Amino acid sequence: MGNLAYYCSNCKGTIDKKVYEYSKEKYEKILCRNCQKKIKTPSKSKLKKRNSTNSFDYDVVKGRIAETLVEQLFIKLGYGVYRYGMENTIPGIMDLLKGVRSDVSEIIKRMPDFVIQDKQGEVHFIEVKFRGNEKFSIKNIDKDYPFQNAFFIVISRKHIKCLSYKQLEARKEITPSCKNYLGSIKEFETDKKIIIDFCKYAVKFFEGI
Repeated sequence: MGNLAYYCSNCKGTIDKKVYEYSKEKYEKILCRNCQKKIKTPSKSKLKKRNSTNSFDYDVVKGRIAETLVEQLFIKLGYGVYRYGMENTIPGIMDLLKGVRSDVSEIIKRMPDFVIQDKQGEVHFIEVKFRGNEKFSIKNIDKDYPFQNAFFIVISRKHIKCLSYKQLEARKEITPSCKNYLGSIKEFETDKKIIIDFCKYAVKFFEGI
């Protein structure tokens, strides 16, 4: 039996086995060396843009999971929970505002994720963040943040912690060693057992992230 012949899918010229294997692995198609040279390699800027887009999508998914955990947690605790962010009430608004810089657009982009109402009728703004390193401070909030009575709930792989904007403004921080657990926030009547259950959910969802 004669040697198996390999051909370039572009120019139809013959190629050896090594070129065939290299081209198949790198380009996912069979090309001779000359045709390989004609394939444009993505520029560093394009690769950076592609990677940043993937990273953005990844962060969005993590953020949505964290928001859903907090939403279901407060529902379980008997609170009225209402999605507040403009992207929740007007689908596509965030895409519309990309690249737009104005006072109105900045306020819209920074709207808290939820409004919750406790059993006494008190209403609170809630902003939800996922932090794998369990660190959050005033440095992570835009200057001139307009919702200064908001609470920031930070979900990590192990804990659910919370500080108000005013506490963050006073230079308090959420860290792995701090005791600012959601269950200890006096403004919320919470069931620590339920919070512990949701912490277990967070561990399951964010394991390996």
